[in-house]
Amino acid sequence: MVTARAAAAMAMFLLVALSASQMASSLRPSAGLGVCRPSGYLPGRSGNCEKSNDPDCCEDGKKYPQYRCSPPVTANTKAVLTLNSFEKGKDGGGPSECDNAYHSDEEKVVALSTGWFSNMARCGHRIKITANGNSVYAKVVDECDSVEGCDKDHNFEPPCDNNIVDASPAVWNALGLDQNIGMVDIT
Repeated sequence: MVTARAAAAMAMFLLVALSASQMASSLRPSAGLGVCRPSGYLPGRSGNCEKSNDPDCCEDGKKYPQYRCSPPVTANTKAVLTLNSFEKGKDGGGPSECDNAYHSDEEKVVALSTGWFSNMARCGHRIKITANGNSVYAKVVDECDSVEGCDKDHNFEPPCDNNIVDASPAVWNALGLDQNIGMVDIT
C-alpha cells in the first residue's frame, strides 16, 4: 500500500524526470558539435521587411524552426556570420537589447543566437571571430532571436538559426569579407 506522502514524492520525481528528459531531448549531439534541434515552429507572416542588407523576409504560412539552444562555446566553435546593420531605421529592427541603443555601422558589434546570448549573459563581452585567416574582436550588443520573428520588432525576418553571429559591416570589413556574400562560415 502506497501512502499519500510516497505517492506525492513519486509524482514529483516523475515530473522532474520528465522535465529533464524534455530539456535533454532538445539537444542532439552531431559530429561532436552538440547541435540542438528545433524546439518548435513559427508560422510565417509577411510584412514591411527593410531590405538594406538583403535579409530573408518571412513568407505567409511558411513554418520557421525555433531554437532555444546553440552549440557549446569553445575556442573552435563553428558558426555562420551574417550581415546586419545596428543603425536606426535599418534591417536590425529596434535598438540593441543589451544597451537599448543603436550602433553605427562603423562599430564592431554583433548579435548572437538566442542560446549563445544566454538571457543577456554575454552583453558587453568581446568575442573573437575568425574567417579566411583573419581575426577580429567584436562586442556583443544584441540577440539574434532564434525563437521569435516574422513581426515588426524583428523586421519581418524569420528566427535566426542556432549558430548565428549577426555582425555589423565594420566586422565584415575588418575580416576583409565581401558584404555581398551575406553569409560566411566562421570560428
